[in-house]
Amino acid sequence: MGYLSLVVLLPLAALVWSSRSHGLHAFWQQATEREAISALKLTLALAAVCALVNAVMGTAIAWVLVRDRFRGSGVVDALIDLPFALPTIVAGLTLLALYGPGGPFGVDVAFTRVGVLFALLFVTLPFVVRAVQPVLLELDTEMEEAASSLGARPLAVFRRIVFPNLLPAILSGVALAFARAIGEFGAVVLISGNIPFKTEVSSVYIFQQVESDNGAGAAAVSVLLLAISLAVLLGIGAFRRWRTRHDHV
Repeated sequence: MGYLSLVVLLPLAALVWSSRSHGLHAFWQQATEREAISALKLTLALAAVCALVNAVMGTAIAWVLVRDRFRGSGVVDALIDLPFALPTIVAGLTLLALYGPGGPFGVDVAFTRVGVLFALLFVTLPFVVRAVQPVLLELDTEMEEAASSLGARPLAVFRRIVFPNLLPAILSGVALAFARAIGEFGAVVLISGNIPFKTEVSSVYIFQQVESDNGAGAAAVSVLLLAISLAVLLGIGAFRRWRTRHDHV
């Protein structure tokens, strides 16, 4: 608890205290600035889309890595963790080189919301994959085989047998991906262009407020992001416990 307090709780408490140093009225005024609200809406919308895409594609990738056998699967499995190892600012620079002006693919999404979404998808890719993989590895395939032998189609087998077992893991990965997306800075700061009311996300807005010596404004928006992330993690955690309540009986 002492280590947890030193590394996590005390810094968060200091952030909350800093946000209300000028009173609750000033906190609310800073948090509801027109530019701050615009950045927050864009951040939440892109994070939600990113989480949904990861829920589908992350599950599909985990399924292929676990259930299929193909040459180079070990390399693909190692590449999944690359966003964890790669500095996010390098990821942003790479995406800008690939999908920016003069990119080799002829696709220019730099300084657009699509470009920001690409960056968020890159840094959040591993969460759902790594959450679903262990569950798939431990999942007993006898029920699937029995259902298939009784005439159930593959889609029905997945929907009625596999998916209910994967759902808690998918939700865990989605929650982590969403929380990471709303706080991402390095991967989006270059490709977004930081255009207010268009491509500016909350993390970049916070940085600009710090650069403008507006610590109270930066802390106010930071506390809002912290509260939203915590609420999402606690909500999905509660749903997981409710969903798996019979597993421990």
